[in-house]
Amino acid sequence: MLVGWGVQPPRQRLHTANPLALGGDTVALNGWIAIAPDGAVSVVVPRSEMGQGVHTALPMLVAEELDVPLSSVRIAQAPIDKIFANLTVLRENLPFHPDDTGSARQGAQWLMAKLGREMGIMFTGGSTSVKDAWLPMREAGAVARAMLVKAAAEQWKLPAARLRTEDGVVLGPDGRRAGYGALAAEAARVGAGIDSSDVRLKEPREFRLIGKPLPRLDSRAKVDGSARFGIDARVPGMVYAAVKMAPMVSATYLGYEGDAAASMPGVLKIVPIPGMTDGRSGYGVGVAVVAAHWWQARRALDALQVKWQVKKTGWFSSASIFGDFARALDEEGGYVYHEAGTQDVDGVAMTVTAEYRAPFLAHAAMEPVNCTAQVEYAQGRRKVRLWASTQVPSIAVDVAARVAGVDRADVTIEVMLLGGGFGRRLEADMVAQAVTVAMAIDGKPVQLIWTREDDTTHDVYRPAALARFRAHLDANGNILAWDNKSASGAIGHQYFPRNLGLPGLGPDKTTAEGEYDMQYAIANQRIAHVIVDSPVQLGYWRSVGHSHNAFFKEGFLEELAHAARRDGVDYRRALLRGHPRALATLDAAVANAGRPPEGRAHGVALHRSFGSTVAQVAEVSVEGKQIRVHRVVCAIDCGLAVNPNIIAQQVESGVLFGLSAALYGEITLKDGEVQQSNFGDYPVLRMNEVPVVHTIVMPSSEHPEGVGEPAVPPIAPAVASAVFKLTGQRLRSLPLRLA
Repeated sequence: MLVGWGVQPPRQRLHTANPLALGGDTVALNGWIAIAPDGAVSVVVPRSEMGQGVHTALPMLVAEELDVPLSSVRIAQAPIDKIFANLTVLRENLPFHPDDTGSARQGAQWLMAKLGREMGIMFTGGSTSVKDAWLPMREAGAVARAMLVKAAAEQWKLPAARLRTEDGVVLGPDGRRAGYGALAAEAARVGAGIDSSDVRLKEPREFRLIGKPLPRLDSRAKVDGSARFGIDARVPGMVYAAVKMAPMVSATYLGYEGDAAASMPGVLKIVPIPGMTDGRSGYGVGVAVVAAHWWQARRALDALQVKWQVKKTGWFSSASIFGDFARALDEEGGYVYHEAGTQDVDGVAMTVTAEYRAPFLAHAAMEPVNCTAQVEYAQGRRKVRLWASTQVPSIAVDVAARVAGVDRADVTIEVMLLGGGFGRRLEADMVAQAVTVAMAIDGKPVQLIWTREDDTTHDVYRPAALARFRAHLDANGNILAWDNKSASGAIGHQYFPRNLGLPGLGPDKTTAEGEYDMQYAIANQRIAHVIVDSPVQLGYWRSVGHSHNAFFKEGFLEELAHAARRDGVDYRRALLRGHPRALATLDAAVANAGRPPEGRAHGVALHRSFGSTVAQVAEVSVEGKQIRVHRVVCAIDCGLAVNPNIIAQQVESGVLFGLSAALYGEITLKDGEVQQSNFGDYPVLRMNEVPVVHTIVMPSSEHPEGVGEPAVPPIAPAVASAVFKLTGQRLRSLPLRLA
């Protein structure tokens, strides 16, 4: 049965299980596209908009093949349906080396795509939005266009091959014209049998929209304030909730004394929130205060006395966690992600070793964690409504159904804009909390909002990590052998059980990505990782394992170049044989950067992540112990550029996000308690610290690759390289601090 299922083609991604519910006279031509009588085109966007531009880039794919101007497109929310599943994120989570193009990889990816289609997880992350939509959304546009042409051909009694389309109009050879709005109803009738196998997609040379720096469709709403984020949800009769959660990792809730809080102005109810799973699940155990206004609820929390059972003092800390990492690296071999050749080589003239480390990191998205929920009873059935800023609407619906004890069909969700996601909103803890509270307040909608302190101290953190390197060099400084072993927790071992109900077992690609899959041609290499579990809740953080492994790998490569008395850029060039696109990307960044001004230095880093290669040159100065980054040149090869403007925006965003972490980001624990709480002790870049970022988008006609995350990993090693040139200090720990 398994073999039979495996060889069958994947399920179709064109039509939803139920017709699109768009209202009015709008006609759905497939699960992605509907057309109104006035010619307005509704495009279903199945990915969450969190600033990365999918509300523009994805409609461009449809508009290109449908032959309509982007200005005629309206965004429609995707219903919870399996055709909108993100297949790419599962397919690319397999731990294959990028240069491995063998049948084993192809077969495994085929099966993972099929599994993803069956699971139907709507997931915005992994820099996969455009990559995953590239074919299905273009196919949806091409099929809809073919249906419209067929409708016109039958009306005019002409062969469809003699008709053409342009700007939302079907044109006949004799000058006749018919707008898409007038043809939509007939197209839905006569073209129902057309599918993706019946249409030809455009070649890149035929593109009119794709590749153009078109303005974003959501810019005006974000400028005039009409854009609605999760925290902007307003439902008649809505009340507000604030929550008090455990003061330390794995504390157990025992009860509360709430008489004083209950008597405060505006307070409506006090609701305990039990944990759904284990103590580090992210589904924050605590107590919520519900009030007419959020500030009333927040003030009442101060009067609420919550009893916790906490671990003994000295239970664990950042120091003890890194001690566990060191012991694991001493005692365990780990899982080998990639091995070539041997470490027992001849001709060794020099051996270089180093140890690098990175801390836990919080997400620190600007929009506070929030969720609005309503639980009503209708015809004897419990119904749940959600308004949420989420990267995983299908998981949010499943969690809400589980908490409320209803079928997922009884849960509806309105996916709002996200004021930053970065992986934090791949979790559904805020959904579980909001639904728990909503069940206790007699049908009223409730908006639950966390404070910044709640968010910082109850995040799902980017894992801390420790990495050790050893390399053998010959007399000319060439790398004979490279050995790298690292230790950290595994995100997948926590995320899959708490969000998907799946076991967290086996190796986790994200622990070693950026180390085992490097582009450098080193004949003898061995890259391994040891998973060291800890009670700290872990989650996906923008660029995931690449975020720290690029710092480790590029930093050590700089050390080898220095030991070999070679320039770091030339050293990389010699190692990029066989990867001409990566070499061209490196050369483009270096050439554009020029020479640094007096008193400054250039640091260079190259890294491949999410299918894209990024080279960065950071222009840095040092005053006392203050590191200042003035300019960053970033060249990116991300395949075919759907919208160069959006790519440049994401590169700038990634550089600044990564630079904040490189200079300041650090979550520490003492006695099981997170020590940071707000931007005062967990700072991000201020406006006066932001460097100029110059983006070079490398020309390509290859399949589009990831854009949202690849600019994050190289910035830390690039800055560290420049700091070494200026000070002679080799910084091997994040954040970067001068002695």
